[in-house]
Amino acid sequence: MDTPALLAKLNPAQRAAAKHQGSPLLIVAGAGTGKTATLAHRVAFLISQDVDPGRILLLTFTRRAAVEMTRRVDELLRPGLSDPGDTARPQHVAGAKVWSGTFHSVACRLLRLHGRDIGLEPEFTIMDRADSEDLMHVCRTELGLSEKRRRFPQKATCLDIYSRCVNAQERLTHVVSTRFPWCRDDIEDLAGLFDLYTERKEAQTVLDYDDLLIFLHGLLASPSGDRVCERFDHILVDEYQDTNILQAEILSLLCSHGSELTAVGDDAQAIYSFRAATVRNILEFEERFPLAQVVTLEQNYRSTASILNTTNSLMHEARERREKNLVTDRHDGSLPALACCKDETEQTDFVIERILEHRERGVALKDQAVLFRTAHHSAALEIELTRRNVPFVKFGGLKFVEMAHIKDLLAFLRLAANPRDRISGMRILGLIPGIGPKTAQDLADALDHHSGDFEGAWVGYRAPQAAAGAWPGFVTLMRGLSGAEPGDLATQVHAVRTFYAPLLSMRYDNAEARLRDLEQIESLASRYPNRERLLTELALDPPSYTQDYAGPPLLDEDYLILSTIHSAKGLEFDVVFVIHAADGNIPSDMATGSTEEIEEERRLLYVACTRARNDLYVTWPLRYYTQPYGRSDTHGYALRSRFITDNVANLCTELHIGIQECTESDGVLSGAVTTTENIRSGARKMWSREAD
Repeated sequence: MDTPALLAKLNPAQRAAAKHQGSPLLIVAGAGTGKTATLAHRVAFLISQDVDPGRILLLTFTRRAAVEMTRRVDELLRPGLSDPGDTARPQHVAGAKVWSGTFHSVACRLLRLHGRDIGLEPEFTIMDRADSEDLMHVCRTELGLSEKRRRFPQKATCLDIYSRCVNAQERLTHVVSTRFPWCRDDIEDLAGLFDLYTERKEAQTVLDYDDLLIFLHGLLASPSGDRVCERFDHILVDEYQDTNILQAEILSLLCSHGSELTAVGDDAQAIYSFRAATVRNILEFEERFPLAQVVTLEQNYRSTASILNTTNSLMHEARERREKNLVTDRHDGSLPALACCKDETEQTDFVIERILEHRERGVALKDQAVLFRTAHHSAALEIELTRRNVPFVKFGGLKFVEMAHIKDLLAFLRLAANPRDRISGMRILGLIPGIGPKTAQDLADALDHHSGDFEGAWVGYRAPQAAAGAWPGFVTLMRGLSGAEPGDLATQVHAVRTFYAPLLSMRYDNAEARLRDLEQIESLASRYPNRERLLTELALDPPSYTQDYAGPPLLDEDYLILSTIHSAKGLEFDVVFVIHAADGNIPSDMATGSTEEIEEERRLLYVACTRARNDLYVTWPLRYYTQPYGRSDTHGYALRSRFITDNVANLCTELHIGIQECTESDGVLSGAVTTTENIRSGARKMWSREAD
């Protein structure tokens, strides 16, 4: 395809970004301005200019984003490729050859290729968050920290502190004093804990998420780093505002040998500081890359003008930002609504009534979303949706692979891939009836002693009576898995599922539904070339688990979307409801300790509001009861979010839901002043002659 035709559908700013050459480029892409299309066109343009696709590195924050990007590149380079009837076209073209994936998956791939240069064996396995917490807990217990007379941080908090040190490149003392001040007295013990945690990972040849980045950084900074950097001519990064300090340093090293960098992001959507991401990376891009050029995308293709006017006003009051003003050709639609409700019950009723009204007008439930700052903010709404038979699905909860039965199944595969993986070994040995922690520890030690040979370590073991029925089959299973052919992955998962099914039924409730989940893993396994690839991708980019429907789906299989704002980033809906937009919720009262935290909360509200295409409602209850759902007369009053200033409110329609009732019965709301004279005057009516 010739270049003019390739870029014909882009607006001038997008076209300038896609064609840029010769220096680092920052594309500041406002919400709904065609960021993905611009990045895909840039990759396609580079390939059309005879850049080898294999020398292009595309970094994203989810595997699905990388797949979508390369699919778009293929469609641009081979129009009609997606036509299922066109069987003559090759199914693997230039876009598929691009190095693409998340920071962690690309790090994993490079470490398997070059890890030996820094002493890392390529057979390492990757621990997910839960496995890392478990190993941290083992180390915590081994050091006797769980037996201290005063409270010591739990395993999840310890891992949070460790991860913050690594990703933010901050000293332990600084992290604790600024982020975890209640742990100040534990700094010395935490340092010892992290040392042991690091030693255990080394001994077991396992890496956690953070290790993938620090090992890649170490590789790039080593004498062997040149070989890695020379692989790439162009590096493109999506969602640059979500990078942390360590990732920014990795990019600097990757580009140090002449690779051309393109970063795409929006400072107004930087909302992941709790993961150590820093908005400073995008705000200070030119300081890190002095020759950089900046292109700003302001043409919005998602929202109506009235919604954009409101969200622009919201961000104009930010303390620090990159200048941009989103515009659109869409001048239809109504003003956003700000709804102050009497209490949470009134808020719930209002939201559901509006949802059903939009549904009657032809807006499917799937095209409507209710967004909230924290998962528990939807509790009352979920109960009422269920009562009214409105099906919904909720995002922002557990990941699919964090469920116990999924972790059990994957632990079999992980131990077969790496017999030194002590966490996986202890997990599955503990599933066998009659084998307790001490016996499991001895069996794991025996496996280490026999260098991972399952037959030599376990065949001669005399299992206790309770384990006698399961033990021979278990040893046979592990021997088979360790020697299985790489391409026979679905058969391996089937063998694990067959052995594990009766154990699952004994350990967990709702066994039938859990067994269906295992069938999904078996089906998924058939798409992967080998066990290593499956385990890596499930660890680095697991599918999300969502709540079941509230009751059976309706005949049209439609359902409402409930989501935390963080989980909704990158999505869009025809109608959006942002609930509990009261000060203390947005911003969260736990995130007002610094100007930086408050500014991120502003960006969080901005992200929520910019998900809306056609209609936007922002609601908050005036009253919050001390007991849920109004079962108590004790209550406090809430103020609307400080981010909804008068300037923002003037661009919206203001509604008062159930407030009239409050006004008549509550002098505080109506502005009336209650005094002893008022009370006496009211009493006088009982005997006043005028009343007759």
